[in-house]
Amino acid sequence: MFYFRSMELTSVIYEKRGSVAYITLNRPDVFNAFDESQSYDLQAALKEAGKDAEVRVLVLSGAGKAFCSGQDLKAIAGSKNRSLSDSLYKRYNPIIKAMREMPKPIIGRINGVAAGAGASLALACDFIIAVDTASFIEVFVNVGLVPDSGSSYFLPKAISPARAFEMATMAPKVSAEKAMEWGLINRVVSAEVLDEEVSKVADYYANAPTMAIGMIKKMLNKAGHSDLQTMLQYEAYCQEIAGRSNDYREGVTAFNEKRKPAFKGN
Repeated sequence: MFYFRSMELTSVIYEKRGSVAYITLNRPDVFNAFDESQSYDLQAALKEAGKDAEVRVLVLSGAGKAFCSGQDLKAIAGSKNRSLSDSLYKRYNPIIKAMREMPKPIIGRINGVAAGAGASLALACDFIIAVDTASFIEVFVNVGLVPDSGSSYFLPKAISPARAFEMATMAPKVSAEKAMEWGLINRVVSAEVLDEEVSKVADYYANAPTMAIGMIKKMLNKAGHSDLQTMLQYEAYCQEIAGRSNDYREGVTAFNEKRKPAFKGN
């Protein structure tokens, strides 16, 4: 398999294996908690994956035992008069926006705890596969803060308002099994088969009609704040574009020839 590691990053590993980009948060000694370096490295990695036409799917994960434990509080312990809103505008919000606006699917490989901004990061993924020992914690309230990095947006859309309020105000440790039961994530697997399951889903999307997948992602994002008439019009707009794609022509030809389509992503 074609494989290489690129970009000069200090806190994130960016690897490309064929048409799959693997982005790994790499501060395992602090459970991949965010400092400034990791925030900007992740922004850079997402930008690289977005502009690379060869990349058709991303896998986001964490090194070591955790996915991401949120903000590294020790890294900011000495800061005085620190503006949390500036931190969000410059560091976290661009990450979440880049993920949701990415015209390619992002698979969350949740290999351990996802807490605070780490939980937000997990929920910003399109397809979430968690190891059975993973957990999700909206830990903000424990230090007197409110959810950020998109959690206030993702939670009430994924689960009931009552569950969302409970997670945001009581910060329970929600197991991977419970998260799947509530509809927060897609799959729960054992550690032994985590990579196999992630590869299976990544392979599917790497061979799927990428242009159509990207538009589906935009449509589902838009549906969260639109009425039916708006969505009917947007569907017609997107369908016109999809109907002019090479993948559509290949899909129809393959159907008529009774074979599996070979989508190129355009």
